[in-house]
Amino acid sequence: MIYIALVILFATLVIGVPVPMCFMSSAAWLLFFGGNAMQGYSTTMLLPYGFSQMNSIVLLAIALFIIAGGIMEKGRIGEKLIDVVDVFVGRIRGGLGVVATVSCAVFGAITGSGCATLSCIGSIMFPRLNAAGYPRGHSAALMANSAVLGMLIPPSSIMILYAWIGGQSVLASFLSTVVPGIILTSLLSIVNVFLLRNNTDIIIGKPQPVSVTLRQAGVKGKIALPALVMPVLVLGGIYGGIMTPTEAAAVACLYAIPVGFFVYKGLTVKGLLKTLIESAVTTGVIMVMLYAVMMLSKLYILEDLPGKVLVLLQSISTNRWVILFMINIFLIIMGMLMDDISSVMLTTPILLPIILHLGFSPIHYAAIVGVNTGLGNITPPCAPMLYLGGRLNNSPINETLKPTLWMILFAWIPTLAITTYIPQLSMWLPHVVLGTPM
Repeated sequence: MIYIALVILFATLVIGVPVPMCFMSSAAWLLFFGGNAMQGYSTTMLLPYGFSQMNSIVLLAIALFIIAGGIMEKGRIGEKLIDVVDVFVGRIRGGLGVVATVSCAVFGAITGSGCATLSCIGSIMFPRLNAAGYPRGHSAALMANSAVLGMLIPPSSIMILYAWIGGQSVLASFLSTVVPGIILTSLLSIVNVFLLRNNTDIIIGKPQPVSVTLRQAGVKGKIALPALVMPVLVLGGIYGGIMTPTEAAAVACLYAIPVGFFVYKGLTVKGLLKTLIESAVTTGVIMVMLYAVMMLSKLYILEDLPGKVLVLLQSISTNRWVILFMINIFLIIMGMLMDDISSVMLTTPILLPIILHLGFSPIHYAAIVGVNTGLGNITPPCAPMLYLGGRLNNSPINETLKPTLWMILFAWIPTLAITTYIPQLSMWLPHVVLGTPM
């Protein structure tokens, strides 16, 4: 019966049924026809289990970070972050693209959301990139790929979900993606500059003395100081053990409101109300998916799906590194078919027991999940970030695919390979900060 349930899940995903309904359909089949005797399972066990699993204050952090991202977008806080980065790298060919990538990484360090990062930084950077002569397809591809850094540079809503579902430390999961996030930021910047190296249509600023650059950095840094305090406040509070991720998210919201209203004066009462409504809708959708996938994952465990998947993988190879390679392929395919949150919620209960059985660290696997989830967001056919970036910049999808392919081949895949096969890179920070075994 488990195989029919999987067919139902993937078939409904492919034909475009809303993701929560896909989960519900697969769960309904097992609920009525699962078990050894095909007698199904009791709803009196399953429904309370779903509610009990969602009764966690950790999940509140997701809603609060969504709100913080919306406030930053409407409060012009992201614009000030961009101005500071632009001073240092904005005068080289492709430098404005580097500004966009680094700004996405910094903004993601506050909101933990790829969509919020693309909406906010994209609305600021697309006009600048277009005015500087950047090809629209390249700009859309670069912003879409860079916005995903919001899922890797902590705090990350994806890592909160992974830690909650897998019973792992949220802080350790956060720290595991820092080094992969920095590597990906660097590689995306390099690929961007390489692709534009011979493009003479790009307008770049004239070189200026170092003293002038430093003076400009001082002026813009002073203006951007309230914005720059936010990542220090959030990350410093979390890593310093002063605040939990949920408390840090609440502090980020409380800090962003007066900064947006009174310092940068981009936030209005109407804008704040709109942000709260949009955040409530987004959070509601996530909670419905969480409830559905919690019931489905429980049924999958009762049907011993992780054990069946492990037997299948070991029938191909018994080498644990080869199995880890196959798990990566599976995660990429799942990311291509569904959104990041659904992918993490569905695959973690199935694959984490396999990872532990093979002797890999769950914190190392957290970094693998983070990179794979980000890759899925820009890999067709689903590719929500790619389509959103094209829509925001009025760029046809065919113009964004070629630069995206370059970025996948020379930024994403190397980052995924390094993260997978050099565990020390993702385990180093958790070990230094928390004492997690290497």
